[in-house]
Amino acid sequence: MHIPSDLTEFLYWVKERTEKLWSVDDENCPKGFYGARWQGLSEEQIDQVERKYKISFIPEHKEFLKILHAIDKKEIVEYEYDGELITEERDFFYNWLADEKEVEEIIKGSYNWMKHDVNEKSQVWLNSWGIKSASLEKRIEVFEEWFSHVPALLPLTGLRYIVSDENLKWKPIISMGSSDIIVMGWDFRTYLLNEIGNHLNIHIEVFDEEDQMFYPQLIDEVKYIFDENFKYDETKDIPYLKERILYWSCGWRSFGLNYYSENGSIHPIVKTYIAEEEK
Repeated sequence: MHIPSDLTEFLYWVKERTEKLWSVDDENCPKGFYGARWQGLSEEQIDQVERKYKISFIPEHKEFLKILHAIDKKEIVEYEYDGELITEERDFFYNWLADEKEVEEIIKGSYNWMKHDVNEKSQVWLNSWGIKSASLEKRIEVFEEWFSHVPALLPLTGLRYIVSDENLKWKPIISMGSSDIIVMGWDFRTYLLNEIGNHLNIHIEVFDEEDQMFYPQLIDEVKYIFDENFKYDETKDIPYLKERILYWSCGWRSFGLNYYSENGSIHPIVKTYIAEEEK
């Protein structure tokens, strides 16, 4: 397999492989995707979206929007809750033309989720913020000053955001959890291989002797891409957010760092900094 390194070629490669997979109604086609096709945006539509939301897409994001953007179907997700099978329809990737409510909510979400962590049950207090005030009002004031410098975070799917700063050497896509943040890829190529690998046929089945069953394993070419993309590089930076990502131990690997020694078998997610609190 040859996975293109050029972004435009890679995006067309993704388009071709996914639409081919979705064109056959068999066990390999995920639920809801049969017959799905990508709906790229025109230059004019991209300009309209930027004006509407008062945002600016970086060139790499624009290329993604032109070639892929969103599909014309909803992903069907099934899960059990209280013994009952629940079926939901979800966006595969946000449609900037049709998903106005979802897009607006998710754009505001990055601010709201991080702000929540400085309330009276504070989960996060960064070293650069100084001594943690006992006053909620002052804590929020410190947070809002900090957040005003964070690069624009534009949604892709779920809680995935691209860091929209064209001055950065790397173009990271991040994933936000309830409190922790990790990098899903330092460019669109790695991110998409990570995010939608199940739609790209980039796994092989490997038999596990102990479990006596087959498990999917990434092909060597993709492993190499991931290893290269996530290895340590001092030029990898996300202004202001880097400290936030490294606050939890799970974020260290995003920068090619190890919080725990390689010999350890259990790696609980812990805070890497404990704030001094105001007395």
